[in-house]
Parts: sequence; structure tokens; C-alpha cells
Amino acid sequence: METEKKQSLAVSDVGAWAMNVVSSVSLIMANKQLMSPSGYAFVFATTLTGFHFSMTALIGLVSNATSHSTRKKVPLWELLWFSIVANTSITGMNLSLMLNSVGFYQISKLSMIPVVCVMEWILHSKHYSSKVKIAVIVVVVGVGVCTVTDVKVNAQGFICACVAVLSTSLQQISIGSLQAKYSIGSFELLSQTAPIQALSLLLLGPFVDYYLTGKLLASYKFSSTAFFFILLSCSLAVFCNISQYLCIGRFSATSFQVLGHMKTVCVLILGWLLFDSELTLKNILGMAIAVLGLVIYSWAVEADKKTNSKVIPPPKDASEEDIELLKQQMDGSSPLKDVDLGKSQA
Repeated sequence: METEKKQSLAVSDVGAWAMNVVSSVSLIMANKQLMSPSGYAFVFATTLTGFHFSMTALIGLVSNATSHSTRKKVPLWELLWFSIVANTSITGMNLSLMLNSVGFYQISKLSMIPVVCVMEWILHSKHYSSKVKIAVIVVVVGVGVCTVTDVKVNAQGFICACVAVLSTSLQQISIGSLQAKYSIGSFELLSQTAPIQALSLLLLGPFVDYYLTGKLLASYKFSSTAFFFILLSCSLAVFCNISQYLCIGRFSATSFQVLGHMKTVCVLILGWLLFDSELTLKNILGMAIAVLGLVIYSWAVEADKKTNSKVIPPPKDASEEDIELLKQQMDGSSPLKDVDLGKSQA
């Protein structure tokens, strides 16, 4: 019975990862076609994100109305706080990309893993083994080798990058914290935050996009194919958003960041296959190092899980309840605490 439960959890874990990788990479490919000058030149990235969350909010509303999901109460102030942090992350990333070189933008994204680790240590007193730290360093080095080229930065761009990194890291940590705190599922949490994010991004997005691009959304000439790609982008974003909340809730923000860099490798390969992007020896070497880092990271997480699962033999007169409590104390787990490294929700 125990073996079957572990196998079921492993299958669902792999499914969550696969869903996130496939939906995220597909979303990037669809957006590249939608937003590139050679495609449909829909350059309104912030507004498009508002469309994404509108679709997600609509799916959540239908799911709740048809009783396919249950609505658990989360205080409004926490939902508002989370939405502010998440929207700051989106806006900060767009501003960072506009004000900095692509090389510095990639470096700022790479810095998220150590920032997430430090923030989890500060907020949740979380510690990482030396094996996990080494694996993270290998992943960061590998992705850095294959993505970082020219590095130019200015004061405004540096500030925007810092805000983007801090807010993105805090948002991803908060996803796991809220799920654990209120014993709420990933989709239930997303269905409550999505309407707030959608409304705020649709109101502010056109102004942010005008500042970034100098173009008005009202002046864009929609075609049937452009509308199709917007709809496709929104549909893929629903799966991407759900899988993001699911992965962070089941694992940790650090693991999600490692996965994110593996998606970068997939995007580079697909860009070479589908869009004739240049793939140099430096890119290939960096991707190989990054994949090696992922293998080491997976091994390190499994090793930590086995170490944490070792239980000191209980006293002979200990009750079954005492034994279960001792196990939970040894591995630091509880039915509601599913955000620790490598642990799945009970």
C-alpha cells in the first residue's frame, strides 16, 4: 500500500513538471510568433499578461460554478498583497528587459536562485545541503554560459532588475506559503488571485506598454490569425499558471527556478529548430553543463529525502500515534507543509 502511494505521488510529480515544461515552452514559442516583428507584432506584453489572467479567472469561475473545485477562504488583504507583488514582478521584468542589455537581463534571471534560497532562509529558516548548493551553482553556470552575451547596465535598469528579482522571488515563495497556510490547492489559490491580477493588469497594462513601446493598443490592427494566436497564448497560459502553482506547492520555489532554467535550454533548442536561431558551440556547452546540473540537483534532492526519512527507533512502549509524530519531527513534514524541498503533499 505504501509503495503504491509513493508510486502514485511520483507519477503526479512528474506530471506536474511535464505540464509546466510543455506549457511554458509552448507559450514562449506562441508569444514569439505573436510579438515578433516577423510575426504579428503584438508588442503589448503587459496587456497580454492581463488577457492571460482573464482567461485563467474565467476558467476558475466556471470550475467553481460547476462544483468541480471548492472555494476555500483566503483573507482579501493577502490576495491583494500577493497580486501587488506578482504584478510588480511582471512590470519589473518588462522594464528590466527594456532598459538593460539582454546579457544583463539574463544575469538578473540567473540571480533568482540564490535570492530565493536566501529569502527562504530568512522567511522560513530553510537550510540546503552542500549537494543541493553545488547542483544549483552548476545549473546557473551552465545557463549563464549559453545565454549571457553582451552585458550593459545603467542605474535605472539596475534598480528595475533588483525590483524584478526580489518581487519574483517573493511571489514564488508566497505561492507555497499561502497553500500551506490555508491548506488550499494550487488551482483554488490561482482562481482567487487571477481576477485581481487580471483587473489590475488590464487597467494599467496599456499605459505600461505605451511607456515601453511608444505604441497604443487602440492603434493595433487585429487580424483573424493574430486573434487566434492571442487566444492560443491565453489558453497555454492557463496551463502554465496552474502548473506553476502546482509545482511550487508540491516542491519549492528553488526547485521551480531550477526547472525554469531547464525550460531556457528547451527554448534555445526549439528556437534553433523552428526559427533558425543560431546555435553555437558555446550554447551547446552551456546546455550540457545545465543538464548535468539538473541531474545532480535531482540526485541531491533524492539523497536529502532519504536522509530525512531515517527515523530513530522509538521506545518499546511508544504508541502508534507517538511513532507517527516522531516521524514527522524527524523529516520536518506535516499534512499541510508541502513546500519543503523534495516533499510532496500528503
